[in-house]
Order: sequence, then C-alpha cells, then structure tokens
Amino acid sequence: MNRPIRVLVAKVGLDGHDRGAKVIATALRDAGMEVIYTGLRQTPEMVVNAALQEDVDAIGVSILSGAHNTVFPKIISLMKEKSMNDVLLTGGGIIPDDDMQSLNNLGVGKLFPPGTNTQEIANYITNWVKENRTF
Repeated sequence: MNRPIRVLVAKVGLDGHDRGAKVIATALRDAGMEVIYTGLRQTPEMVVNAALQEDVDAIGVSILSGAHNTVFPKIISLMKEKSMNDVLLTGGGIIPDDDMQSLNNLGVGKLFPPGTNTQEIANYITNWVKENRTF
C-alpha cells in the first residue's frame, strides 16, 4: 500500500462513554494507521458521510448502549446505498454473541467484546484491508 490504512472510529447515538473508542483509536494510530475519530453522538448518516469524505478503508463503531441491532444494520444499509462495498464495518462493545452472529450475517465484520487485545483488532483490520481493498 502506498499510504497508511485509514480508519474512522465512531460513537453513534446517545452512548456517552467514549473511553474505549479513544483507547482503540490510539492503538490503531500506534499500529501505523491513520485514524479519524468522529466524537460522541453521531448518527449513522453522519458516520457514513464522514467515511466517504475521508476515503476510509474501515469504519469502527464503539457501542455500549444496547442499540447495536439498530445502529449496525442502518450503517451497513447506508454503506450499500453509497456503494461502499470495499469498506470494512467493524466495531465492538457490549454485544451478545447471538447478536454478533446476526450482524455478521448482515455483512458487518468481526465485532470485538470489551477486553479484546488491541493488537488483535489492528491485525484484523490490516488483514481485511489487504485482502479486500485495491489501490
């Protein structure tokens, strides 16, 4: 690749806890990625529009509010509408295993629970981008 992997890290909805998102953003930056952090209280539309404007390779959504079954399907739908078929949608937070599987079936990438080693997340994004993005 001729440039660093670009990742947008977002917090969607009324979830006001962003410590984990900031930890992930810092870890991805330390892994050599370019990270855009949108801050709190974003809408799915704001996240997808920012991802388009920033030409990112991946979107990472941190969600602790329990709204994952609303937020991720909305974002993936907007991404499909905008032909963002080669952009990874991943994320993490408090998401039950059954819900993770359902979201994966919709096209959402791997979802990470709290406590996941940040290197595992960075490796997943790096490998996905190498396999799915063309430059």
